[in-house]
Amino acid sequence: MTLTLVSFLGFTALVAVISWLKTRGDDLGRISGYFLAGRSLSWIVIAGSLFLTNISAEQLTGLNANAFSNGANVMAWETVAALTLIVLAFVFLPRYLRSGIGTVPQFLEHRYGRRMRLVASFIFIYAIVIGFLPFVLYAGAITLGQLFDIGTLFGIGQTATTWVMVIAIGVVGGIYAVFGGLKAVAVSDTINGVGLLIAGLLVPILGLYTLGGGDLFGGWQVMTTQAPERLNAVGTSADANIPWYGMISGVLLINLFYWCTNQAIVQRALGARSLAESQKGVLVAGFLKMAGVLMLVLPGIIAWHLYQQGMLEIPSKPGSEALNADVAYPVLVRSILPPWLTGFFCAAMFGAILSSFNSGVNSLSTLISLDIYKSLIKPNATDRETVRVGQLFATATIAICIVIAPYIANADSLYTLMRTIMAVINVPIFTVILFGVISKRAPALAGYVGLVFGMAFFYLTHFVLGDDLGFVQVHWLLLVGINFLLMLGVMTLVRLLKPLPEPVEIPDTREVDTTPWRYARHASWSLVALFVLVYAALSPLGLTSPSGSFVIVLGVSGVTLLVLYGLYRLIASRLRGKSAQVARSST
Repeated sequence: MTLTLVSFLGFTALVAVISWLKTRGDDLGRISGYFLAGRSLSWIVIAGSLFLTNISAEQLTGLNANAFSNGANVMAWETVAALTLIVLAFVFLPRYLRSGIGTVPQFLEHRYGRRMRLVASFIFIYAIVIGFLPFVLYAGAITLGQLFDIGTLFGIGQTATTWVMVIAIGVVGGIYAVFGGLKAVAVSDTINGVGLLIAGLLVPILGLYTLGGGDLFGGWQVMTTQAPERLNAVGTSADANIPWYGMISGVLLINLFYWCTNQAIVQRALGARSLAESQKGVLVAGFLKMAGVLMLVLPGIIAWHLYQQGMLEIPSKPGSEALNADVAYPVLVRSILPPWLTGFFCAAMFGAILSSFNSGVNSLSTLISLDIYKSLIKPNATDRETVRVGQLFATATIAICIVIAPYIANADSLYTLMRTIMAVINVPIFTVILFGVISKRAPALAGYVGLVFGMAFFYLTHFVLGDDLGFVQVHWLLLVGINFLLMLGVMTLVRLLKPLPEPVEIPDTREVDTTPWRYARHASWSLVALFVLVYAALSPLGLTSPSGSFVIVLGVSGVTLLVLYGLYRLIASRLRGKSAQVARSST
């Protein structure tokens, strides 16, 4: 335990010192300096921060638990995210950076008016405070408490352990987010991201080594010959956790919201020194998401095989004979990592938890300061005054979340409320923003009607009717896609009935160099090729079937890419033709 604590404290202190050295000369009294890192972030900081902001205890533990129970099919949450980052790079980022915005609701103001900005800001703030920060604190406290065995170490019970860890995470995370601004958060994210990538990849490597009885490749052979269906990533079976159509209708849309319109994510890209730097960071983050499957899904499958062979003990859920899959990942980590590596891993995990928490706090501070205080309450407030208001509200929010978080264990209604909030708002918000991008004559009324309709429809059909539409029972991921299409239909109807007399043009502030990265398309197609290759390999065409082969995988991947590239060229030529036609008609 001594080695574990020493390596944990050593790496955590190193991150804090480097973050302080990198930000000590920054002017945090300016709005741009505090909330957008002075628009100075490099691609490597953006990529690292995006990667670590997304990964926290609930993902490492939860997604691996799903993989333990359901196999590789759950990897869609990670792999599809890589594709949506391409959409962020080419569709949303150029518009965001040209308009010089600091928040996503600010973009909605440019498109739909000031009231929409306020409505969206309050929705985001409410979701962060109730549906995100307390859960990050609680999940982080439980995970670190198990990895460190805090209860045994200090001789305290589970409740006291949770309180100790919640306070520790909240206080340390608050120091970064409140006093350091976005740049301190992003720099610490990058360092912790490197640590988590190294530590996280060690888990499947040592897991395979253990599974193979001291032979890494022997462990891989066990996975591909014994129950190879656990590696099937394509949801074609009747009991698939994510059916193949759910990847398109649900997982894709939810990821588009998260990576393209979620303030906590987008804010990192907005802090770039140029569009090229931002696109580079975003697309590199896409490759990191693909690599993330090795640490977020593969360990869960390895844990299942180790359990089947009697090499890993997974306890049952309290009061039940069912296995407690939620502890599969921390149990695996404790079993295969030596003490000094366990401490390093815990430090990287601590950094991941802090990253998610810091991101929420920093985004909340930005929304309150820019969208509420400076926009609604005091428009002529100075930069320093605006920053101070954000710091005060962030501090108060941290205190509130620390108090709320431990009670999640005993309050099912609060947990349900948090899940409900995020499920109800994510796709409706994304759809309203997307419609504002593709339709320049849509009035603000289309946004309001679409937002209310989308949130009401999903809440009613999913949480009240239980995904039963009266004539058919549907998977909840399919319901997400139905909601998206209905929203587009409703908003299109409003646009046709009450079109704006003139198209809305988003202003170009020229605050940021918006020259695209010259290799952005090459990187994007490489990412698409990797996605297709991975899914072909982890399908009945490849590893999961005796009839599969490497030749078939390459052939199917090549044909798929040719078809996708042909569709891309066709759509691109149509769009260029339409743009040229609009340009001729306007002259």
